[in-house]
Amino acid sequence: MLYAIVEAFLKFIDKIIIMPISRLVYNISKSTSGNNANFNKMLNRPQFLIILSLIFAVICFVLIDNKVINLVSNEAGIIDNVPVNLIYNEGLFVVENVPKTIKITIAGNKENIYLAKQLGEFSVDLDLSKYTKPGTYKVAFTYSKNVDSVDYILSPSYLTVTIKDKVSEEKTVTYDLVGTDDLNKKLSVSNVTLDRNEVVVKGSEEALNQISSIKALVDVSNSDFKDADTYELMNIPLIAYDKTGKIVENVEIVPNVLTGSIVLTSHKENVPLTVSTTGKLINGKAIASILINSKPGYYVDIYGEAEEIKNIKSVPVTINVDGLGSESVKNYTVVISKPKGVRYISDKNATIAVTFGDEVQKTVEVSSIDHKYLAEGYSATIISQGTTEVQVKGVESNINNIDANDVKAYVDLSGLSEGTHEVPVKIENSNPLVNYTVTRTIQIRITKN
Repeated sequence: MLYAIVEAFLKFIDKIIIMPISRLVYNISKSTSGNNANFNKMLNRPQFLIILSLIFAVICFVLIDNKVINLVSNEAGIIDNVPVNLIYNEGLFVVENVPKTIKITIAGNKENIYLAKQLGEFSVDLDLSKYTKPGTYKVAFTYSKNVDSVDYILSPSYLTVTIKDKVSEEKTVTYDLVGTDDLNKKLSVSNVTLDRNEVVVKGSEEALNQISSIKALVDVSNSDFKDADTYELMNIPLIAYDKTGKIVENVEIVPNVLTGSIVLTSHKENVPLTVSTTGKLINGKAIASILINSKPGYYVDIYGEAEEIKNIKSVPVTINVDGLGSESVKNYTVVISKPKGVRYISDKNATIAVTFGDEVQKTVEVSSIDHKYLAEGYSATIISQGTTEVQVKGVESNINNIDANDVKAYVDLSGLSEGTHEVPVKIENSNPLVNYTVTRTIQIRITKN
């Protein structure tokens, strides 16, 4: 490195001083030859040239020393994310407001900056070992240079830290499941057992007061979880949360990991796929039949938590029949959506074939009417008497055997309060092959219990 600097300096002297002076002397000598013999003799004396060169050298030294001229260009580089090594009495104190990393700017010539970056291993210390009492202190970072010829500028160079007494407290541990989207969709978590339910949390009193819960994060995305079985869990991390769900920093949990076991089960229900329709057929036409995957009745397997899927009695799909009926058959390919609580369904798509025929109708008289959705704490009494006529429409083969026992009439009492109300009669219908029409309204008296 020193050789390169000397070589650069000599080249600079030769280029800037020696050569220009030689040319100047030569030109002066040439222009004055024959006119001033004494001046020519003085220029040709070695002593005179040495003195003149010395004068120019002194001038150049002053310019370089005052950085008017730079032989070597200076540059700067930035080192991000330099780790901070915090030194303090970890058994007695907690230190707050200390960043995990800081930034260092290094300045110098290009070669030295490159060397400093290549050596790497930048580290910064924040030594608080001399502070033996809680309080707030302004402390300087310390560091070691790996290249002495490079200037190091820390950002920040000083830090105001708070030292607090460390206290400890026992906390109850619960668990949360993470990675559930990657768990085998046919599996469900039946039970998780941790090797301990209590841990010790250490930190400042203020930090411990912020803790609302300690959670063991059980990762169920493990690729080993393939079948319903019991699996051992290792190194379950523990995290402290406040009441808003944010992580409480600067606390120590002892131990910081747990072991345990997880029981995976598989819950399945076999339920029918049901078809509902939207839109209106052309006049005089009705749906004669609906086949799902070439079958009049089609069932799918659904998987999920037992409590969530046991009440699912069917999986619905919807087709649009608006303006249809002139053709004999209409085919659909539908996407089967998973009902709420279902993690996996055996079929994702289905082919539906709908045939059409001529519509006929008949009248059925219904004497029994139920009520639905009455507010809690109220009773309802039907004032109107008599039967209700219901028009049943469909192709002849589908409505021939329908009688009053097959028609479920009701009134919707949702949102109604105490008093007498006129409400329309409705028909409960889950059969897309039959349509019901009723125009009657009845009087209902609602009383408070």
